[in-house]
Parts: sequence; structure tokens; C-alpha cells
Amino acid sequence: MQNSQAAQTADFEKTATRVSLVSVAGNTALALFKLLAGVLAHSGAMISDAVHSASDVLSSFIVIIGVKLSARQADREHPYGHERFECVAAIVLAVILALTGVLIGVRAVESISEGETALQTPGLLALIAAAVSILAKEGMYWYTRAYARRLRSPSLMANAWHHRSDALSSVGALIGIAGARLGLPVMEPIASLVICVFILKAAYDIFRDATGKMVDRACDEETERRLADCVLQEEQVLGIDRLQTREFGSRIYVDLEIRADGALTLWESHEIAERVHDRIEREFPAVKHIMVHVNPSEKTEE
Repeated sequence: MQNSQAAQTADFEKTATRVSLVSVAGNTALALFKLLAGVLAHSGAMISDAVHSASDVLSSFIVIIGVKLSARQADREHPYGHERFECVAAIVLAVILALTGVLIGVRAVESISEGETALQTPGLLALIAAAVSILAKEGMYWYTRAYARRLRSPSLMANAWHHRSDALSSVGALIGIAGARLGLPVMEPIASLVICVFILKAAYDIFRDATGKMVDRACDEETERRLADCVLQEEQVLGIDRLQTREFGSRIYVDLEIRADGALTLWESHEIAERVHDRIEREFPAVKHIMVHVNPSEKTEE
């Protein structure tokens, strides 16, 4: 069991780190390209968008640190492991994402209130860079999101939403640059305000999910139903008296009380508990720890 969990943890760390390093490479290249396009095409919006992409590089490094800390083996001071460090990383990313959204919103309001107009019409290169950024960042979002769901990783999911926020920011830049080229510079700050709302909503969802996993939130009803069905497949289990679950970072803990024939010996009851334990562990890889208690049934089912 311990070897299996160690292998799962090692695979989780390796995969999450690889996904994060892909994000680092992609964001670095994209930030440099957008910065160059912004300078050459005289686009302040594209330069700001380049800074946003650079912040994603920092986010990816935070994910790597969080994953490495959460993958550490249990010790005397942390007997249940370190998975919650990943939730801490997700909360940090949510805060960064929220600050990004607020800054975009404040800048947009200032631009509208000041009646800001572009001193120079941005060049076509800035428009192309915005379109490339939208496609690249949306692709990175779906790539990171797929692995985040597979690994049940809150920090990877937070980073995926950071990619999506950058894609939305690039949409605003595209609209603003196109509007400026058409003589309507106010389109950029209006689009940025809408984007600000989406980013803040994503930050709130990430923060709520991460904090929920840090305060022993139960699994969803569908997962608990599947767990119960799994337990009842064991033919000598006569019923379930109690099933409690809690999310611990990206892993799940299960406390279970089952009913069995009271006439069975202690050894036989123990074997039933072991079979239930092993069945859950096989069918639910996200489950890290299972405590099974057997209650004697007053009446044996025929």
C-alpha cells in the first residue's frame, strides 16, 4: 500500500512539474514576443499584455514549489502528509489573479475617466500578436486544465485559469488595438472592464475551492454514492452504518462503518474490512487513507 501511494505521489509530482515547465517555456516565449510587438508597433496595450504573460511565469514556479512541497512524504510533524501545501499554492495564485484583475479594472476606469486617446495608432504587428496570444493561451488553458482534472490538482487548475485570464486580457488588447486603428480608442478600456469581472470571478472560484479543501470539505454526493456502491459490492457486507469523506488537498480520506454477520470470528470480520479497503483503493486512486470499522449485525441476511 505504501509503495503504491509513493508511486502515485512520484507520478503526480513528475507530471505536474512537467506541465508547469511547459507553461514556463510557453509564457516566456509569448511574453518576449508580445513585448517586442508592443515596442515595434507602438502599442501600450500589448506591452501591458506582455507583462501579464510574464506574471504567468511566476505563477508556474509557484505551482512547481507547491507540488514539490505537497509530494513530500509524511513525517512526525505532518503524519497525514503535506498535500495541503498545494492548496496554499492555489490560494496564492488566486490572490495574484485577483490583483491582476483589479489592476486591469483600475487602469480601465482611469482611461475612461481621463478620456485617454492613443497618441500613436498601433501597428498591424500588435494586432497579430494579440491574435497569436489568444490562440496560444487558450491552448495552454485546455492543456493545463486536462492534467489538473486528471491529477485533481487545485494549483494546476488555478494556473489553468491564469492562462485563461491572459487569453481574455489578449481579447481586450485585440479589441482595443482594433478600435484604436479604427479611431475608437475607448473600446479598449470598456473591454478591459468586462475582462476584469471574468478574472475576479475565476479568482473567487479558485480561492473558494482551495479553502474548502483546507477545512475538510466532504466529497460531492456523486463520489460518495460511487464509494457506497463499491463497498456494497462486497458480498459479506450487509450494509453501511456511516460513510464520511474529506478532501485533503488533492487526495481523499474515507471513514467507513459497515455491518457484517455478528456470528463471524474476529479474523473473518477483519478479512472483510481488508477486502473493502483494497477494493476502494483499487477503484478510487485519489483515496489516500481508508478507515474501515465493522459493526456486528443483529440479524444475518439469508
